[in-house]
Amino acid sequence: MEVAALAGLVLVVGIAVLLVLGVPVSVAVGTSAAAAAITALGFENGLLTSAQQMFRGINNFSLLAIPFFVLAGVIMNNGGIALRLVNFAKMLVGRTPGSLAQTNVAANAMFGAVSGSAVASVAAVGSTMGPLQAKEGYPRDFSAATNIASAPAGMIIPPSNLMIVYSLVSSTSIAALFMAGYVPGLLWAAVCMVIVYLYSRKRPELRVTERLSFAAALRVTLEAIPALLLIVVVIGGILAGIFTPTEASCIAVVYSLMLAFVYRTVKVRDLYGILLESTRTTSIVMFLVGVSAVMSWVMSFAQIPQLVTDALLSVTNNPYVLIILIVVLLLAIGCFMDPTPAVLIFAPIFLPVVTAFGMDPVHFGIFMVMALSIGTITPPVGPVLFVGARISGMSIESVIRRLVPYFVALVLLLVVVAMTPALSMWLPTVLGLV
Repeated sequence: MEVAALAGLVLVVGIAVLLVLGVPVSVAVGTSAAAAAITALGFENGLLTSAQQMFRGINNFSLLAIPFFVLAGVIMNNGGIALRLVNFAKMLVGRTPGSLAQTNVAANAMFGAVSGSAVASVAAVGSTMGPLQAKEGYPRDFSAATNIASAPAGMIIPPSNLMIVYSLVSSTSIAALFMAGYVPGLLWAAVCMVIVYLYSRKRPELRVTERLSFAAALRVTLEAIPALLLIVVVIGGILAGIFTPTEASCIAVVYSLMLAFVYRTVKVRDLYGILLESTRTTSIVMFLVGVSAVMSWVMSFAQIPQLVTDALLSVTNNPYVLIILIVVLLLAIGCFMDPTPAVLIFAPIFLPVVTAFGMDPVHFGIFMVMALSIGTITPPVGPVLFVGARISGMSIESVIRRLVPYFVALVLLLVVVAMTPALSMWLPTVLGLV
């Protein structure tokens, strides 16, 4: 067996075996990649190359955006932003059937976009909306399913840390990815709202929220505007060329911290815990990026992307069949792996395949992020599913039963987005980003 083929075999088998044994993804990838490098180059050169590739992987200015966006999200999650966005969402959709569930969806889309975390969104909005819906007679399993299904919309609506990771491995524009995420992300929220409407229209007990007076509506809007302005400042500044995405992440931290102090929901003594939580999250992501750089080097050495491309092309030459095949694979991967390592591992493998058919890397990045976001609400890993069920006090089994309509609708939406590049490419094209 050739050295390159043996190194590739060590990498693939090593990762698979360690994941089956329950080893954390980052450790499984790093250990297997280092072992493969040693197989290819010998012990000393293999370790040296692994260290060099890890440093090269994290020595990227754009990656600085991740810890700052994470920190901004944690500050907002602790800064009383969720309640103000919930009140604003209630004002917007409170007159539709199933108004509180519709409010949940709208609040998740807004808070997820501001915080950049689906898990933070499902926890913050769910803990606020759950008791309100229970008081109004909403079935708890339906409320939990609505909260869980709508939370990942914030992973697609920018700013998104997952898109920053994808831009790193695909060498695509972060600004283009951010703009491409708006329409699919809003469609995600719209699909959830349609499911809520169909469920609620024949249930008069799920009454609409009372109309607010003009003065009350104005007060709610003024309270929510400072939080919503974060998106305008960050995205607007990037598009206008005032600052880079990395600089925008720093501005997001300063802005969210000022907002939390103005709201008097964060005190100086709380900063240690906020920084510690952000550091823990960031360290996991950065370590994954480092070990994935070693893995990428081994895959390139073993020509694994080329082998996968040839294998898929041997199955079909029809681009639509190929897209469906990749969508199915991504959905299956998302069921067993968190989105960040999945992007780091599989984007370099699938990207040459789709570009061979003329697909834009930005478009592929959007439907890859969407597919892996669906994985966050499906067992057995599903972090959003488990956090949302715990917040609601419901069992996973009862929530999953209510999630089925959402899951089917979101998978259909994913296929539509994958088959229709204009949905993701229209906005960045109009803005001249691609």
